[in-house]
Amino acid sequence: MYNLSCYNPSSFILMGIPGLEKFHIWIGIPFCIIYAVAIVGNCILLYLIAVEHSLHEPMFFFLSMLATTDLVLSTATVPKLLSNLWLGSQEITFSGCLTQMFFLHFSFVVDSAILLVMAFDRYVAICFPLRYTAILTPQVIIKLVVSIVVRSFSVILPDVFLLKRLPFCRTRIIPHTYCEHIGVARLSSADISINIWYGFAVPLMTVISDVIFIAISYTLILRAVFHLSSQGARQKALSTCGSHVCVILMFYTPAFFSILAHRFGHSVPRNMLILLANLYVAVPPALNPVVYGVKTKQIQDKFILLFSLKKT
Repeated sequence: MYNLSCYNPSSFILMGIPGLEKFHIWIGIPFCIIYAVAIVGNCILLYLIAVEHSLHEPMFFFLSMLATTDLVLSTATVPKLLSNLWLGSQEITFSGCLTQMFFLHFSFVVDSAILLVMAFDRYVAICFPLRYTAILTPQVIIKLVVSIVVRSFSVILPDVFLLKRLPFCRTRIIPHTYCEHIGVARLSSADISINIWYGFAVPLMTVISDVIFIAISYTLILRAVFHLSSQGARQKALSTCGSHVCVILMFYTPAFFSILAHRFGHSVPRNMLILLANLYVAVPPALNPVVYGVKTKQIQDKFILLFSLKKT
């Protein structure tokens, strides 16, 4: 019975932000605001893209995918964070922990892949404008979407089984606000070298390769832009990429900073690392629709039209 409970623990305890317990209520307020902005902003973005026929283009279809994935990413972590900080609800079931871990990592890898596809979309639009509709046909878009989902599902699902095989007899207290693969694996007294190596290989195979291909895409885009003879054409081409570049920087910069701080920032207090880890899953989903609303004229015009009609 003891061994059985080790391999099938009923629950874990999420400690929240150790050392900042007396500030939990105040810390929850900005995260609640950020989450509300993410929900409202991404839902408005999805609504505008769905109802406006002028936005039924590949770029906006990929943007709607990004908005949907952002909703999953923030919803996988922030509600549990708020219940922990405000209600003291620290317990999470073993199956709930695995589910949260899966959707957290899955949505992050999907987000990265969508940003790569959006970079490819901008590359085709700027470098091959006359062949844009011929290259990005509905069939090609469907294949890209299926490949994104299949790739992300295939590389993240093994994390669940790698955790299920481990015994958790020593402790079930997670010094964090959410469940993530290596953090949960470290609670086990068994050998977790496979988990560590797989956890290292997945970002290398997916996120790092996405960043490399995004960099290649924008190198080719910049080369094509600076070969344009018209100054106005250059500015127009660069402005179409501006919002996407901002979103790329907002997504990867805090994520890589948080990962590097966890790996090498041994002098950084644990509570600061936990706050960073929460910010990188909460802030980009909230800012993405704001950036696209400000930087993309079509969305900005439709947004103004929507609210002017409501006021009328």
